[in-house]
Amino acid sequence: MSNTASFVDSRDFARIARAIRYIDANFRSQPRLATIAAAVRLSEFHFNRLFRRWAGVTPRQYLAHVTAHAARNALADTSSVLDAAYALGLSGPGRLHDLLITLDAVTPGELKTGGRDLEISYGFSDSPFGTALLAHTARGLSHLAFIDPGDRGAALQRLSAEWPNARRVRDDLRAQELAQRIWSGTGAAATAPTMLKLAVPGTNFQLKVWRALLELGAAVPTTYGALAQAVGSAGARAVGNAVGTNPVAWLIPCHNVLRGDGSLGGYRFGPDRKRAMLAWESLQRVRVGVAAGTNVGRVAVAASGPGT
Repeated sequence: MSNTASFVDSRDFARIARAIRYIDANFRSQPRLATIAAAVRLSEFHFNRLFRRWAGVTPRQYLAHVTAHAARNALADTSSVLDAAYALGLSGPGRLHDLLITLDAVTPGELKTGGRDLEISYGFSDSPFGTALLAHTARGLSHLAFIDPGDRGAALQRLSAEWPNARRVRDDLRAQELAQRIWSGTGAAATAPTMLKLAVPGTNFQLKVWRALLELGAAVPTTYGALAQAVGSAGARAVGNAVGTNPVAWLIPCHNVLRGDGSLGGYRFGPDRKRAMLAWESLQRVRVGVAAGTNVGRVAVAASGPGT
């Protein structure tokens, strides 16, 4: 596979994530490129090239983007931290807007038998957020997780635990093709929507939360409280647990769930990756020069729970 400009391996992604964390924490002092590069232990030249390959903009442009939105927040005197988080550029058109996603549950029989007679193809691929493990069945993508260096064995164990009796076949090429469909071409660069089918294991309540997350979180960040309200549950903790067990990261956008005060909150694959995902989605708008709010999301949610 020939990787797109935004694909990076885990080591490069770790540097990008540290740089984003540094810029977000220090934008008020307007650090020089050399200072940011030193924070991630790269030369100015190599850091500038790496960041631009990932984001489509330079680190200085990202710094200007964060600074401009922060200034706009101050001028607007936003009434809540969550509103400020929205204004910071964490909303707007990104790759999720160019995907048509249908969500279905695996059958009760497949769940009961742990996947007996089920073939699962799995493989590893680079992505904008480091190495990803993708797995799919004949009915759709069932697993997407992000892998840190040295964690491939543990990631495969977790996949095996989900489907202990399934027949697993490694196919890295197929995983890389899926990654291309998910992350290649954003905003104005996308020629047509990409259809992706998800076939995931989950309880009725989990599926209800994941569908609500597709509806609420694909376009802008949402909160655990908003999800609880959407599914008719008074328990934000139960909703949070369902969000945390999402088997298909990024596509079911649990990275877009913030705390009620606008802070990041937890994330299964680490706060740096969550921060980078929010930044990457925001920067797609900068990359293609689309004004905020002009792209309408196209996330479709279909099918029903495991009892049907």
